[in-house]
Amino acid sequence: MNYNWNWGIFWDQTPDATGTYFGSLMSGLEVTILLALSAWFIAFVMGSLIGIMRTLPARWAVFVGNAYIEMFRNIPLLVQLFIWFFVVPELLPGDLGIWIKQLRNGPFIAAMLGLGFYMSSRVAAQITAGINALPKGQRMAGTAIGLTTWQTYRYILLPLAYRIIFPPLTSEFLNTIKNTAPALTIGVLELTARARSMQEFSFQVFEAFSAAAAIYLVLSAVVTIGMRIIEKRLAIPGFNGGK
Repeated sequence: MNYNWNWGIFWDQTPDATGTYFGSLMSGLEVTILLALSAWFIAFVMGSLIGIMRTLPARWAVFVGNAYIEMFRNIPLLVQLFIWFFVVPELLPGDLGIWIKQLRNGPFIAAMLGLGFYMSSRVAAQITAGINALPKGQRMAGTAIGLTTWQTYRYILLPLAYRIIFPPLTSEFLNTIKNTAPALTIGVLELTARARSMQEFSFQVFEAFSAAAAIYLVLSAVVTIGMRIIEKRLAIPGFNGGK
């Protein structure tokens, strides 16, 4: 294999002379983390709302929740990113669509919305599973003491359900981090995009993507360790191995 290894490439200046390749990767990591957190906020809020709707007695709420999940879960993430970035601005009124397309952070916003709504369908399924895993007596108890449906969810069902599904939510958050990579296709300069840029300018493909892979592994390990610590504190006796 005729390949010139150069691990010192990370300290060379980038072609635009704005810093080193290492600094460029760190900038990409910052964007990756910010995008993942922003998308996770949308995913958690929308996923919670849809997940709750699927457990309500009203048939229309269940139908809407199921339709939402099927739509966002079964359309590939890359297609959804393209829809948010290329299609949605064209559907808006003229001046508003043009303004959105000219936003400096337009690609980031499109990626945040696309990834957020895509992951919300997965979070919603977890929320539904967590609520349905609770004994039926929990809901009945809320009704018996005079709580409204909202109060029953707020004070009884959701605090328990979130603690039960915390481990799978950790996995979904990790998936959110990894799913930021396709955002490079719409111009978001996240970690994978920075590694690709480094490879294209320096031709050090192995170094560039080895570094990106290592950074993803470290980031995932930090998140996993942190979540495991929180998980032990939130474990409920009788659920998920809680003691």
